Amino acid sequence: MSARILVVDDIMPNVKLLEAKLKNEYYTVISAYSGAEALEITEKEKPDLILLDVMMPEMDGFEVCRRIKANPETEHIPVVMVTALTDATDRVNGLEAGADDFLTKPLEDTALIARVRSLIRLKMTMDEWRARENTAMTFGVIEESCHSYEGNDTANVLLIEDQGFEADKFRKTIEGQGHMVSLASTGLQAMELINQYLFDVIIVSIDLQGNNQDEGLRFLSHLRSNEKTRSVPILMISNNDNEKISRGLEIGAHDYVVRPVDSNELKARLKTQIRRKRVQEKLQTNYEMSLSMALTDTLTGLFNRRYLNVHLEKLLQSEDDQQQKRPIAILMFDIDHFKDVNDTHGHSVGDEVLKVFSDRIKNRLRSFDIMARTGGEEFIAVLIDVPVEKACHIAERLRRSVAENPFPASVEEGELYITTSIGAIHIDGTEQNTVDDVLALADKHLYEAKEKGRNKVVFDGFGVLNPDDYKETPRARVEG
Repeated sequence: MSARILVVDDIMPNVKLLEAKLKNEYYTVISAYSGAEALEITEKEKPDLILLDVMMPEMDGFEVCRRIKANPETEHIPVVMVTALTDATDRVNGLEAGADDFLTKPLEDTALIARVRSLIRLKMTMDEWRARENTAMTFGVIEESCHSYEGNDTANVLLIEDQGFEADKFRKTIEGQGHMVSLASTGLQAMELINQYLFDVIIVSIDLQGNNQDEGLRFLSHLRSNEKTRSVPILMISNNDNEKISRGLEIGAHDYVVRPVDSNELKARLKTQIRRKRVQEKLQTNYEMSLSMALTDTLTGLFNRRYLNVHLEKLLQSEDDQQQKRPIAILMFDIDHFKDVNDTHGHSVGDEVLKVFSDRIKNRLRSFDIMARTGGEEFIAVLIDVPVEKACHIAERLRRSVAENPFPASVEEGELYITTSIGAIHIDGTEQNTVDDVLALADKHLYEAKEKGRNKVVFDGFGVLNPDDYKETPRARVEG
């Protein structure tokens, strides 16, 4: 996993030592020798991770971290404080300043690299959601970026600890912050709770006693592979065992605290995980809402023309000279005499017809094919990686699925008979095409299908398809 890491220390040998360790793992390293220089580089370069010394003249690491986290453009960048300070109070001060971790000199290589990889993974996840948010802003659906979270930080916490006295102490500390705590002493008890409730954070002792000495790590791995807990932040509690901690971070834990556990440090690390999760949830919710608003048709749930144009443009773009573009087919549908349906039965019945039509066509396409509603009664399907003969079979089969099966509707008879006309083209990937050109050609053939009596498929290069030539065969079916 490639990343750019900023190393900040006022002592050059310390910087060079960290540079060597990180470059040995193929990371790109940027250096700064003061707090002011670190802030300037951070704002300009936007590194993926910052390793920040605490004891620096003029501006110490705590102040540098606070300024980085106060800037909406840089607050998402993980910061690891690196220092000779060992007191728990110093760790808490660093965490309260916004640091994501606090490592003590001299640095143990395995623990350092494991922490670096873990934090970079988390940043990549956040970067992906921020990129999606930027896409939504480009579409003009949301106007303001969600960089931080201001709200209720209370959470539902699962604590897995088999040492009774320790478990009770941790529970009281966490509940003292207003959180709800569910307690389990074994992995089996924990999974029973996970199957019943949703948790915001899971705190797990990786020193659990069980059938083998790695019981805690095995359970941690299970949490990461379980669909319900895959994205839940995990905070490890461990004895001062760098090897176990490193393995836990590699498996996917987000953070850790070492015994004897300082209650203030536990609270600070838990707060960091909760707030990070809330920001990601808000980004995800905003993105999903904006995606729905910007790219889908509210009546049918299909993609709209805006999405279709962007997606189709990507499919038509030139790829590597040595790799031919995949062949695609474009089917343009128009519901025959749809105006008569609205005029005779009303727009509510017309809406019912549109929804049944969209479902009937979409359910007969593969999951990776694209279906969009591009106008009142006009729809377009894009079939990916399909030869022309098969595309002809599919077009005819879709036409028959509409014409041969009545549509349930709120009319006296309980159903309506509907037909569709289809204009179709095939693009083999050997020529350059624009979105406007291919849609215009499909529209031309759709108009021809209408002119020649409707309820027909006109396929580019084939003319009006003869239904008898394209009877249903196993090879013509499109897998869902």
